[in-house]
Amino acid sequence: MHAWPFLNKSAFSALTVPDGGNGQKISLFKGLPGFACCVIFLPHQDAILHAARLNKQFFLYFFGLPMNFLPEWPLALNTLFYFGFLLFCGALGGYVTHLWPWLPSITGFMLVGLIAGPNVLGLVDYAALAESRIIIDVALGLILYRLGLSLDIKKLVHDRDLIVISLVESTLTFVVVFFSIGFMGVNDLVAAVIAAIAVSSSPAVLIHVANELGASGPVTERAKSLVALNNVLAFLIFSALLPLLYSNAEAPLITIVGGPTYQLLGSAVLGGAMGMALHIAARKTKEAHQYHLALVVGAVAFTLGAAITLKLSTLFAPLVLGIVVRSIERTELIANLEFGPAFELFFIALFVYAGANLHLAEMVQYAPAALVLVLGRSLAKWLGVGATARLLGASNRQAATTGLLLVPMAGLAIGLANTTLTLFQQHGAVVSSVILAAVAVLETVGPPISAKALRWSGDSLRADVAQAQAAVIDAAPLAKPQQEA
Repeated sequence: MHAWPFLNKSAFSALTVPDGGNGQKISLFKGLPGFACCVIFLPHQDAILHAARLNKQFFLYFFGLPMNFLPEWPLALNTLFYFGFLLFCGALGGYVTHLWPWLPSITGFMLVGLIAGPNVLGLVDYAALAESRIIIDVALGLILYRLGLSLDIKKLVHDRDLIVISLVESTLTFVVVFFSIGFMGVNDLVAAVIAAIAVSSSPAVLIHVANELGASGPVTERAKSLVALNNVLAFLIFSALLPLLYSNAEAPLITIVGGPTYQLLGSAVLGGAMGMALHIAARKTKEAHQYHLALVVGAVAFTLGAAITLKLSTLFAPLVLGIVVRSIERTELIANLEFGPAFELFFIALFVYAGANLHLAEMVQYAPAALVLVLGRSLAKWLGVGATARLLGASNRQAATTGLLLVPMAGLAIGLANTTLTLFQQHGAVVSSVILAAVAVLETVGPPISAKALRWSGDSLRADVAQAQAAVIDAAPLAKPQQEA
């Protein structure tokens, strides 16, 4: 055994090797700081391994021959790599949470993302998260599409109680958040934008927790409809405030009027047109059910791609797509299509991404304003839904638990905050910081609150159904002898 010692870089300054292309000579250690480390252990023979970085290309020389078929250094990772990383880590986090039945798997997904992300271990940085954004857009688009399916315009017209509850709760949320944030010294226009975003609720948390518990019943279905209405109203209020933001930024009149109108109407038209196209395609292929899932995913992806190309909202368009499909479908085609266990992949990626993308520095800096937002918004939604539903005849249990299911806030809120930051840097920085800090809190405490609310709601859960089936099976042998007698 022989070991080559650490040698000073200057000792190798004269060593050169062929470039392999133009016949020039290059130094093996060009650009390497400090010392050159050459330590090789081989039995019965000595060998030396030289490594050099030149023009961001990693070359490995063995006996003077360049091996430029090796990957560049530093390694250039891709979107597929990050998608796999998010899924793998998220699955492990979800498994850990199953050791505590009271803890939703979403909490495990976000915790794993936080640990692996830039705030703790730094295995994934913010640039890498930005590269994987397209996957998150698809996941959120599918979730918003499914949320839109819970809102049938034909039934909504006749369900005046639902409209009243949504309007009262949304108005109360806007007013409470606006004055609470204004009390913290925030500019009135900025406070109004934050209040508009605060009207929205997270569809992903509600859908995932409900699916995980197997919840079904009046509270679950009404909460889904209210979340859908919340997001529609939040986008409408935000669009109504855009002219004031453009005016404050001294934009030309055509931008003040045309920008918000184009965003709102364009996204609605795109979602509506794709909804019609999806309905027609599903009707023509109704005998081939195996292609319906591909049609839905393709329609959502196409809608997202078109929205990005046309500079429309990637959040509002898929929501409208789902609403249109549900509203125009007369016979069961795709509105009740089950996505199956594979849909869990998108939830895992979304929430691991959310955990990794938490901005702890902004959370600390804007903690007072975010805390006021979280408390004021949660109280307004709970009291707004609970009191109104109770006055309209709902039971105390249903009224109280429905409001709790609207507490989580995530996807649409983050999207609108990022839109504000992109269009209006000065105001957007404050809006984004406060919203992201509030989202971090609400996405952490929201899933356990939603799980508790569904358990208290009185809706049937998967465990309840399993117990009832087990009771029937146990009672069956006892009933049989009586029939024979």
